[in-house]
Amino acid sequence: MVNIHSTVGTFVLLAYLVLTVLYVLWAAGRPMPAIRIISIVAATLLLLQYLLGISLLVDDHEITAVHYLIALAAIVTVGLEHGPARLRSVDQSRASMGAIAAGSTFVLVLVAYLIGMS
Repeated sequence: MVNIHSTVGTFVLLAYLVLTVLYVLWAAGRPMPAIRIISIVAATLLLLQYLLGISLLVDDHEITAVHYLIALAAIVTVGLEHGPARLRSVDQSRASMGAIAAGSTFVLVLVAYLIGMS
């Protein structure tokens, strides 16, 4: 189960890296029609990762509490991406806020990933 959690974690990390780059390109003026789909895929992968993490926690897998706290903090940044960033009326404003939210999620997931791999 730990190997599956690590593999899905890698996919989550890559998904949020790609999403951040796409938001930055959108903020720079390039149209990104598929960004919503990629955002939903990334969030779904993160949800799967949470479910796998809960499964490991229930099975008494040992890891520091910081790993869980940082991973759960990503809920806030994903919420910002799917909430306030989507409500902006100007595309460039939505893209900029989305880039900040997705980039923040990427950083949080990266830190949680590195803690988990150590």
